[in-house]
Amino acid sequence: MLKLFRRVADGVNPDLELGRFLTERTSFPHRAPVAGALEYRSHTGASRTVGILHGFVPHRGDAWSYTLEALDRYFAAVRTRQSGEQAAVPHQPVLTLAEGDVPSLASELIGPYLASARMLGQRTAELHCALASDPEDPRFAPEPMTTAYQHALAQSIQDLATQAFRLLGQCLPDLPAAVREEAQQVLALEAAVLALGQAVAQRPLTALRIRIHGDYHLGQVLDTGDGFIITDFEGEPARPLRERQHKHAPLKDVAGMLRSFHYAAYTGLFNQVNQGVSSPSEAHTAFEPWAQLWYVWVSVEFLQAYLSYAGAGSVLPPTRDDRQALLEAYLLEKTVYELRYELNNRLAWVRIPLQGMRHLWETAQG
Repeated sequence: MLKLFRRVADGVNPDLELGRFLTERTSFPHRAPVAGALEYRSHTGASRTVGILHGFVPHRGDAWSYTLEALDRYFAAVRTRQSGEQAAVPHQPVLTLAEGDVPSLASELIGPYLASARMLGQRTAELHCALASDPEDPRFAPEPMTTAYQHALAQSIQDLATQAFRLLGQCLPDLPAAVREEAQQVLALEAAVLALGQAVAQRPLTALRIRIHGDYHLGQVLDTGDGFIITDFEGEPARPLRERQHKHAPLKDVAGMLRSFHYAAYTGLFNQVNQGVSSPSEAHTAFEPWAQLWYVWVSVEFLQAYLSYAGAGSVLPPTRDDRQALLEAYLLEKTVYELRYELNNRLAWVRIPLQGMRHLWETAQG
C-alpha cells in the first residue's frame, strides 16, 4: 500500500519515523509494517518524506464502521427492551468508574462490543509501551513531565476555548433550534470551563512524556475480523511537522479515543433518525440517554484494559490524581477543538462537543 503525502515539510514525517521504529525495533505486531519510503532531498541536504510503502494488511474496514454497526445492534436491543425505562447514566469521572464493574444491564445491551473495547484498550497500551521502549534513542526516550509543558497545555486549552466560545456566541442564531438552548447553557459555563483548563498547570504532576500516535480515533484503526491494527502515525496533518514530533503523556491518545467513542455514540443516535427508525424528538428524549450510557461504559471497558496493560510498562502517572488531571485536561483540549471545528464546518454536529463539554463539567463537579 503506497501512501503519498499531499503536504510535505522538511524533516521525517512521524508516520515514517514511528512506523520504522515499530517495524524494526519493537515486537509490536499490530501495525502495518513499513516496507520503504519515498523521500525528496534538496541540494542543501534537507529531506522531505513524500510517501511510505506499507505491507498490505487484510481487513474488513475501519473500527469506526465496525463501531457504528455495533451501535445499530445496540439501539435495536434498546428498542426491544424499552417500555418507559430510563437509562441510568452515571456522572462520575471515567477513571472513577473504571475502578468498578460495568452494570449487568449495560453489559447485556452493549454485548460483544465491550470485548472489542477491551481489546482496543489493550492494543493502545501495548503501542505506548512499545513507543517508550528505547531509553537510549533521544527521539523516543521517555522524558519527565515539566512545569513548562503543563503551562503550555493549559495555554493551549485557554486559547482553543476562548476561540470556541467566541465563535459559539456568534453562531448562536444559526444553530438548529433543538441545539440553541443547549449552546446557551454551555456559554454560561465559559468561566468554569476556562478555570477547568487552568487546573492542569496549578500543581506539579509526576508523569512521563513519550512519542504517541497523535491523532488517535476509531478511523485510524483497522478491523481485521479477529483483532485491530493501528495505522496512520503522522499526527494531525494541519499541525506543523515539528509540533507533531513533540512528546506527550500517552493519556492524550486515550482522550482522543474516548472522544471518538462519544462521536460514535451520537452518530449512531443520529442514524436512528436518518434510517427512519426514530423521530428527532424521540431520539432526543428517549434514546439520547442510552447513547450516553453506551459511551460511558464502553469508555470504562477501554480504560480498564488500557490501565491494566499500560501499568506494566510504567508509562502512566503513578497516582490516580495525576492521571485524572492529565486525562481531564486532554479531554477538554480535544472537546474545545471539536467545538470550534464543528462550528466552522458542520453545525448539525455541534451538539456532540456541546454534550461532551457539559459531561466534562458535570463529572468535574462530582
